[in-house]
Amino acid sequence: MEIQMGLFALFAFLGLVAVWLIFYFIPVGLWFSALVSGVHISLLQLILMRWRKVPPSIIVSSMIESTKAGLKLDPNELEAHYLAGGNVTNVVHALVSAQKANIMLDFKMATAIDLAGRDVFEAVQMSVNPKVINTPPVAAVAKDGIQLIAKARVTVRANIKQLVGGAGEETVLARVGEGIVSSIGSAASHKIVLENPDSISRVVLEKGLDAGTAFEILSIDIADIDVGKNIGAQLQMDQAQADKNIAQAKAEERRAMAVALEQENKAKAQDARAKVILAEAEVPLAMAEAFRNGNLGIMDYYKMKNIMADTSMRETIARPDKK
Repeated sequence: MEIQMGLFALFAFLGLVAVWLIFYFIPVGLWFSALVSGVHISLLQLILMRWRKVPPSIIVSSMIESTKAGLKLDPNELEAHYLAGGNVTNVVHALVSAQKANIMLDFKMATAIDLAGRDVFEAVQMSVNPKVINTPPVAAVAKDGIQLIAKARVTVRANIKQLVGGAGEETVLARVGEGIVSSIGSAASHKIVLENPDSISRVVLEKGLDAGTAFEILSIDIADIDVGKNIGAQLQMDQAQADKNIAQAKAEERRAMAVALEQENKAKAQDARAKVILAEAEVPLAMAEAFRNGNLGIMDYYKMKNIMADTSMRETIARPDKK
């Protein structure tokens, strides 16, 4: 009796396992849900999804959603997109939202956007509800040298056709910042910009900054403008200091050249005095030679001595401070 009870329990357990396996690989519940929702999908196809490791619940729920929204999608395409690593549920949500908002978006474009790594459902929502991007503070200098620091709010709408391969928010912010700098830099005075901040918006919008991006710029609004430093005055001060340093360097160069010239002249004077001394040292020798040759007499010698004494006396009288 106990053996029979054990066998009955074993068979019951195996039966339950078999039923669970049957209902796992044969999702009858999903097939029935699809059937009553008007989705035509075979039970065999659901079984094959299990073998291909594709969750039938995702495909069936997506098919039901699209069918109720009036869209006709192929379950094979949904399955292929899942196997490619895409988000099937997000794509179907995006297609339904785009249809309700009268936005042109087909299944091929939606799957391409999804596989490109962008949130296609968020893009559709952004097409309906534009997004506001706040730019960081942008510093620029007007022609009068006054620095202005501006902050802007950029209202953008997703461009569905440019989501694949289009530039992102960073590019839009960089272009808007460049446009603000160009607009402020071309202003004759910072007061003009402060009086008409909307002029910046007009100039920036006319540049077509959203070209090649995944967004369409709807408006650019200047949120705040602050007056910064007087860059022009600072540059003039720096230039004046630089000119002063250059002038000092040139003056020092001229002084050094004058000192060098003075030293050169002193050296030349000393050389001349040395030559004079050497020449004076040769005078006695020449006089002795003249005595020997009879060219100079004793009276001539005394006469020359008298002239030298008279010259020395005159020099003493002319310069009494010289001892």
